[in-house]
Amino acid sequence: MGGGLQKTLPKPCTKMVEAGVASASGSSSTTAEDEMLITTANDFPDHEIDRVLGEVFGLTVRSRNVGSQIGATLKSLFGGELQGMTTMLAQGRQQAIERLIDEATARGGNAIVAMRFDTSELGGTWTEICAYGTAVVARGL
Repeated sequence: MGGGLQKTLPKPCTKMVEAGVASASGSSSTTAEDEMLITTANDFPDHEIDRVLGEVFGLTVRSRNVGSQIGATLKSLFGGELQGMTTMLAQGRQQAIERLIDEATARGGNAIVAMRFDTSELGGTWTEICAYGTAVVARGL
């Protein structure tokens, strides 16, 4: 080993979301059975995993509209953020998380571990966004 290169890994992200809504919890009207705990880590602090239900996916394919495409072409000449594309990807990630939660809930899970995103371009104008992880039944300690 040598060379002095060190890789800094990001800290795991854990959040509680309302099942099917995928927004940060905190509402007093949300009950424990309506919440889905999601983490990028392989476990949860202060929770024990009772059952592993398997891999779950949330998938969406988005198409860029003509306006965004023209704007992106112009922006690529001058530089800067492609706001229409950024909005499309953010909405796609949100929808992918919602579908991920739906699948985990349908399997009887109340939590998702090792959650990740994957994106790819299809045909030059379509973007596939996939959220995936492992559905589990977890309980607080």
